[in-house]
Amino acid sequence: MEKRIRVAVLFGGKSGEHEVSLHSAASVIQAMDLLTFEVYPILINRQGDWLTGEQALSVLEGKLEAEKLEAVRNQKRSLSIHGKNHGFPFLKWGELDVVFPVLHGTFGEDGTIQGLLEIADIPYVGAGVMASAVGMDKVMMKKLFAQEGLPQGKYTYFLRTRLEQEKGKVLDEVEAAFGYPCFVKPANLGSSVGISKAIDRKSLSDALKLAARYDRKVVVEEFIQAREVEVAVLGNDHPQVSVPGEIVSSGDFYDYEAKYVSGTSELRIPADLPEEKAEAIRRYALQAYQGIDCSGLARVDFFVRDADGEVLINEINTMPGFTPFSMYANLWQKSGLSYSHLVSKLVDLALERYQDKKKSITDFTVE
Repeated sequence: MEKRIRVAVLFGGKSGEHEVSLHSAASVIQAMDLLTFEVYPILINRQGDWLTGEQALSVLEGKLEAEKLEAVRNQKRSLSIHGKNHGFPFLKWGELDVVFPVLHGTFGEDGTIQGLLEIADIPYVGAGVMASAVGMDKVMMKKLFAQEGLPQGKYTYFLRTRLEQEKGKVLDEVEAAFGYPCFVKPANLGSSVGISKAIDRKSLSDALKLAARYDRKVVVEEFIQAREVEVAVLGNDHPQVSVPGEIVSSGDFYDYEAKYVSGTSELRIPADLPEEKAEAIRRYALQAYQGIDCSGLARVDFFVRDADGEVLINEINTMPGFTPFSMYANLWQKSGLSYSHLVSKLVDLALERYQDKKKSITDFTVE
C-alpha cells in the first residue's frame, strides 16, 4: 500500500472566527479520503493552547459525521505535544508531511501561523506570510489594490487611539466624506465579524465602538448600491479562476448570520452577468491575487454597481470559509471541481510550493 500523506488539520484559534474555523475544519476532514490521507487534528483553543488527539477531536462532535469522526479517532498514529508552554507547540513536526491551517482571522489567516510553519520548515496549505498578512489587513490590501490600478470604492481608516481621543472629529469627518449609509469594519477580521451598516450619527458611533473592540484599525467604506459577486482562485504561479457567483443576501447585507447560521442567503452560480463583466472580474481577481503574491487559494469579492455596471474590487480572502454554505467550494463545484478533489489539490499545491522554495539557497558562504 502506498504511503499515506500525513496532514495536520489546524483549526480553532484565538480570533473572533473561532467557531467558523471548527465548521470549516470538520468539512475539510470529512472530505479527506483516509486511504490517501492520515489526518492529525490540532485544535488551538480560545486561550491559545494547542491540543491534539481526543482533545482536538471532541470539539468536532456534531460537526463531523459520526462515521468519519470514529475513523479518524481509530487511526493508529497520534501526533503528540511535548512539554507545557501556553501558546507555543512542542509538536513532532517531523511526523507530518503538510499542515492544512483552516484558521480564519487574526492569529491564523494573518501570517502569524504561516511564519511559525516557515520556521518549522514544513509545507502548509495557502498563502505565505506576506500575502496572508496583506490579505488580512484591509487597509494594506486596499493600498496595494490602488498600486495595482484596481478600481475600488472610497474608504478611510482610523486608529483606535484616535477614536478614543477625538471621536467627535472622526464622526464629523466620516459624515463629510461619505454621509449615510456607510459601512464600518475592523481592519483585521473576516466572516463579517464586527461589521455594521451606519445609517445615522448614533449608529455610526456604535459601529466605530464595535469595530474598535476587534482591532486597533477601523475602516469606513462608502455605501455602494451594487450586486455582490465573488470568484475563487486556485493555484501557485499559474492560478486558475472559477466562474463568478452572486450572493443575494437574506438580510440587510451579507453578515455573519447570513453566512454561517441561517444559510438562507441565495448563491447564484454562475452569476447572470454579461461575458465582458465576468471576464473583467476574473481578470481583476488574477491581478489582485498575483499583486499580493498569493498562493494556494483565495476568494476575491467584487461589487457590480447598479447605477452604471462598473466592477469594483472589495477584498481578497486568503483562507475563505469551508462550511456547507461556503461560496469558495460552491464556485469550484460549479466550475467542475468537486470538494474532495479541491481539498486534495490544495495539499498538492502546498507540497509544490514547498519544493519550489527549497530551490532557494540559504547558505551564502563564498567558496
